[in-house]
Amino acid sequence: MTRGRFIVFEGGEGTGKSTQAALLAQRLGATLTHEPGGTELGAHLREVLLSERTRRLDDRAEALLMAADRAQHVAEVIEPALRSGRHVVCDRYIGSSVAYQGYGRLLDPDMVRAISGWAAGGLWPDLTILLTVPEEVARARIGPARDRIEAAGDDFHRRVLDGFLEQAAEEPDTWVVLDGSGTPEEVAEEVADVVADALGLEVGGA
Repeated sequence: MTRGRFIVFEGGEGTGKSTQAALLAQRLGATLTHEPGGTELGAHLREVLLSERTRRLDDRAEALLMAADRAQHVAEVIEPALRSGRHVVCDRYIGSSVAYQGYGRLLDPDMVRAISGWAAGGLWPDLTILLTVPEEVARARIGPARDRIEAAGDDFHRRVLDGFLEQAAEEPDTWVVLDGSGTPEEVAEEVADVVADALGLEVGGA
């Protein structure tokens, strides 16, 4: 049986990655999932990670909880689907840990990446699509901050963006950067072209 392909959407708040992940999964007939929170255990970890009640959570603890979420997610959802021949589209993955906990929280990005890769059992995406939008567009889309990470401040989120862009620059064979400020339909067509070019997958109609 042919193994499925693993596609990840990355980006900051308000870039439209969740919308695009859902659209692509529908068009590919793929398994759609997300991090943190893609399993029953992950849903509990997500509540801890994003709640204002845990605003004193240590940055290293945050990184390790993200890794724990990922380990369960890969074991329970992503790897079984790929082995069965299904494509998987995931909203956030290791790139987010490197960007948010490495660059955003000023931890060692290489250490965060290594821990995340170990937690994932060495599973890396076949393709990562990074969506970016201008700050004012993101701010208008998300409105008032809703969770602990969204409320971390402009400097934090600028560091996160820098982290995403550096990863894309370092891994041009598997990362593609797209402007997410168009309409969902416009961006979805660009995404379809990228997936077809990079992985040779036929993306069905919207």
